Amino acid sequence: MKKVIHTDQAPKAVGPYSQAIEAGNTLYISGQIPVNPETGKIPDTIEEQTLQCLKNIQAILTEAGYSLDDVVKSTVLLDDINDFTAMNKVYASVYTQNMPARVCYEVAKLPLGVKIEIETVAVK
Repeated sequence: MKKVIHTDQAPKAVGPYSQAIEAGNTLYISGQIPVNPETGKIPDTIEEQTLQCLKNIQAILTEAGYSLDDVVKSTVLLDDINDFTAMNKVYASVYTQNMPARVCYEVAKLPLGVKIEIETVAVK
């Protein structure tokens, strides 16, 4: 059985999808872009954008009753792979132990012209 997860502490979906879906003991979080849910603004730097994506993910995890410790996989999309080192530094400041599996790809474009999008899977 699937359950739709929504929180006002993360940006609203910009299309026909849910912020997250819980199926059994697994939470699938849609790709989060760095939109501040309170202001609707997008930070400028890759570091700020990475942190905002991770804050959005944390808000959804919390709403669903999960934590960062439950995250098993992240998919990071960058519009410029040269931002990898800067993104990785911020990412490592949030995931400090028992790091999830992760892949990172450079893509041609991302929604709203952002530099990064992060998709997440968590399991209890």
